[in-house]
Amino acid sequence: MKDIKDTGLLQDEPLIFEQGGEGRKGYSLPRWDVEQVKEEERIPSHLLRKELEGFPQLSEVEVVRHYTRLSQWNFGVDSGFYPLGSCTMKYNPKMNEEVARMRGFAHLHPYQPESLVQGILKLMHGLEGYLAEITGMDRVTLQPAAGAHGELTGMMMIRAALQARGEKRKKVLVPDTAHGTNCSTSAVASYQMVEIKSNEKGVIPPGKVAELMNEEVSAIMVTHPNTLGLFEEHLAEIAEIVHRKGGFVYCDGANLNALMGIARLGNLGVDMVHLNLHKTFSTPHGGGGPGSGPLAVKEELIPFLPVPVIEKEGETFRFDYNRPKSIGRMKAFYGNFGVLLKAYAYILSMGAEGLKRASEMAVLNANYLMTGLKGSYYLPYDRPCMHECVFTDRYQEKDHVSTLDIAKRLIDYGFHPPTIYFPLVVKGALMMEPTETESKEGLDRFIETMIIIAKEAEENSDLLRQAPRKVKVRRLDEVLAARKPKLKWNRDQSQ
Repeated sequence: MKDIKDTGLLQDEPLIFEQGGEGRKGYSLPRWDVEQVKEEERIPSHLLRKELEGFPQLSEVEVVRHYTRLSQWNFGVDSGFYPLGSCTMKYNPKMNEEVARMRGFAHLHPYQPESLVQGILKLMHGLEGYLAEITGMDRVTLQPAAGAHGELTGMMMIRAALQARGEKRKKVLVPDTAHGTNCSTSAVASYQMVEIKSNEKGVIPPGKVAELMNEEVSAIMVTHPNTLGLFEEHLAEIAEIVHRKGGFVYCDGANLNALMGIARLGNLGVDMVHLNLHKTFSTPHGGGGPGSGPLAVKEELIPFLPVPVIEKEGETFRFDYNRPKSIGRMKAFYGNFGVLLKAYAYILSMGAEGLKRASEMAVLNANYLMTGLKGSYYLPYDRPCMHECVFTDRYQEKDHVSTLDIAKRLIDYGFHPPTIYFPLVVKGALMMEPTETESKEGLDRFIETMIIIAKEAEENSDLLRQAPRKVKVRRLDEVLAARKPKLKWNRDQSQ
C-alpha cells in the first residue's frame, strides 16, 4: 500500500489501471429477452476485438470519482484567465451551449431527407449569409472542420481556378508572421512555399511582394492581423500587386476577433478567408475539437466551392451537387453542425453592434496589457497592437531566466501561461491575448503578477528555474518526454 500523506483534501489519483478489482462493473443491463448467442457465431473472428490484458474493472462510483478528480485538476477558461495568443481562449456564453443541446438539434440525423430538415438548411444558409456580410465576401462553405481544413479547401480551390484558366503555377508566398498551418496547407496542396520576411515594423513590405510576385506564384497567404498582433497596413496595396500578376490573396482569418464589425477583408482585396468559428464565434475549443473553419470567397471562386452547396429556391432550401467545377466534398455530411449552431446563436444574440463591440474590447484589452507590462518585459514592436501583444525574455536573460521559466512561475500564481516561443520571428516570445471577455480587474491581477515575476527574476532567479512548486506535478523533463514518450501502459513497468 502506498504511503498516505496528510495533504488535506488534495488526494493523489492513481492510474485507472491501478484501481478496481476483479468482477466490479460500472453499469447494469436489463435481463435478456431474446435468445443469447456467442459473438463468434454471428461475427467473423477477425472483426472481434481481443480482450485487453489488465483492463480495469471498477464500480460506478469509482469511475465517477476518478474522472471527477481528474477534471478538478484541469485548468479551463471557466476556471480563470487563459491568455493564449492566437487561440482566442475566451469565455463563451453558456446560452449557446444550451441551444446546441435542444432536442430538435441534438437528435438530428445527418441522413434525414432535405424535406424534413428545411429549418436546418435555412439556419446554415443564414449563417453563410452572416459570415459573408462580416467578411465582405460573396459566398461561404461551412464544410471545413477547422481552420487548417479551411486553408486546405481554399488552396485546392485556387489550384482548380488556375487550372480552369489553363495555368499551372507552383509557388505560394507566405510571410514569416503567418500561422504555421499556412505553410503546411501550401505543401499539402502541392505548392512550394516562398517565405516573405517582415520589415522592422513587423508587417509585410509591399516592395518585397512585388519582387517575388511572378507568373509562377499562385497566391499569397496572409494572416491578418498577423501573429505579432499587428494590422497588415499595406494589405490593399499587396493585394493589388498580386492581382496584377494573376494571383489570389488568401487570408487566414483566425484572428478575426480584432476586425469583425470594423474592417471587411473583401474591401481590402482579399479573395478568400477562412474563419475559426470555434475561436471567434462562441465554441469552447481545445483538446482536439470539435472545430469549424468555414471558407468565404469572392465571386470568381464560387464555381469551385465544395459540394454540396446550399441553394434557396423560393421558400425551399436544397443541396446542390450539380457543380462541375467543384473541388468535391471536403467533409462528411455538412461540417460540424453543433459548432455552426453555436456560432449562429452567438451572432444573433450579439447583433452587428455587439460583434463590433467585442472587437473593440479585444483590441483595448490587448493594448492595456501591453502598456502595463512595457517596463518589465522587452517589447520588440513598440506600437499599438490588435488582439494580442508579444514580449520577449530579453530583460531577464542577464539573470539566466528564460521564457519557459516565466511561464512555469505563472502557474504557481494560479495563471495559465501564455503562448511561448511563438511566433518564431521573435526570440524567446511571450505571446498574450487577453480577449474581449476579461475584466479590467482580471487584467490588473495578471499584470501585477507578471511584474512580481520580473522582480523575482532579478532577486531570486533560482525560484523561477525551479517553478512550478505549488502543483501536483513539478517541472517535467520535456526533452526526455519528447524523445522517449510512453504511449502504452505496462502493468509491470507502471512507474
